[in-house]
Amino acid sequence: MGDLRDNRLTIITGHYGSGKTEFAVNYSIKSLNSYNKVVLADLDIVNPYFRSREKAAFLKNMGIRVIGSSMMNSSMEIPALTADINGAIDDKTSKTIMDIGGDPVGARVLARYSNQISMQGYDMFIVVNANRPETQTVEAVKRYMNNIELSSGLKISGLINNTHLLRSTSIDDLLKGHELCQKVTEDTGIPIVYEVAIRSIADMIKDPSIKIFPIDLYMREDWMS
Repeated sequence: MGDLRDNRLTIITGHYGSGKTEFAVNYSIKSLNSYNKVVLADLDIVNPYFRSREKAAFLKNMGIRVIGSSMMNSSMEIPALTADINGAIDDKTSKTIMDIGGDPVGARVLARYSNQISMQGYDMFIVVNANRPETQTVEAVKRYMNNIELSSGLKISGLINNTHLLRSTSIDDLLKGHELCQKVTEDTGIPIVYEVAIRSIADMIKDPSIKIFPIDLYMREDWMS
């Protein structure tokens, strides 16, 4: 895959367990090939695990700035959203990636920024894992997409096939997700922009029509399955 050609402001959303944050981290690292300044804004108030801000030091060492919600205390999910996020949205010199909570409640965080975001050129990509019960059918994916758009006040511009079973992922998983996303594209006109696979699987995909995005697993420790 070559350098990224997406809009400077890119929103990544997806259901819990879709692999959304893993993609957002890998996407941020890939963005360093195209931008001198990369910002990852973590606005995920839904998922208490595997948040991108937990890798802030690692990403900072790579040249990526992580900003996001700060909690009142470790047991409360009440975000104090900072002015840094406003700056990142408006900063035309940076590639800004927004990692958004994976359900309509999480997407409502975006609503307070929707007018500001709409003034920019933006993409909003939805990560689809066909192995998750919430997004296993075309109708379920379309319903989920519609709920995200209604909650956020923004439009989805691309699908990301990230059908996986973590390190047990096979080519068949990726192809299963490819077929599902293709059907969603046929119904909605929203294209598949990336198809995610860990590198061992990505190297086996020879179909040039599949836009493979190879990833490394940064968000899960080696001992995790």
